[in-house]
Amino acid sequence: MRPGHGEVLHFSEDPTITLFTPHVAATARQSEAYVWAVDAEQAPAYWFPRQCPRAMAWAVDTTTDADRVAILGHGAARVHAIEYGWLPAMQAVRLYAYRFDAAMFRPFGDAAYVCTEPIRPLGRAEPVGDVLALHETAGIELRLVADLAPWWSAVIASTVQFSGIRLRNARTSM
Repeated sequence: MRPGHGEVLHFSEDPTITLFTPHVAATARQSEAYVWAVDAEQAPAYWFPRQCPRAMAWAVDTTTDADRVAILGHGAARVHAIEYGWLPAMQAVRLYAYRFDAAMFRPFGDAAYVCTEPIRPLGRAEPVGDVLALHETAGIELRLVADLAPWWSAVIASTVQFSGIRLRNARTSM
């Protein structure tokens, strides 16, 4: 599930939203109210239940061969890791994508897009489907670990690019 040309996506477990109103998230580092969305490159980071902690890593031009093998393993270009305890939620989640006109959003950092006005999606919420199958089709290795903290520590000390979402919900809060 990726946005089409000129679109961004918002993922939700609620398929009934008709109007998105800017808000300040409880965990926000900024005081401005936003409606959040992502582009095609960032969409896989949201193929998870909302509260699921996930650590993600991928190779870039500056990734060393040693880090590529140590963090990603042999053959994986991108890895998403979750804890074993979240697997049932991954298998059961009913996730939906809302499409928006990308022209209504502006970049926020290098991983998201924001809109400061109330906005309606381009259509009804679309079921995302099997999130495990999405990972497989996209060539993203989904790794199960007992505790994200040790892997995350290795990732952030390496030369791979990375992102972590909802890590405060991990077994060992980070």
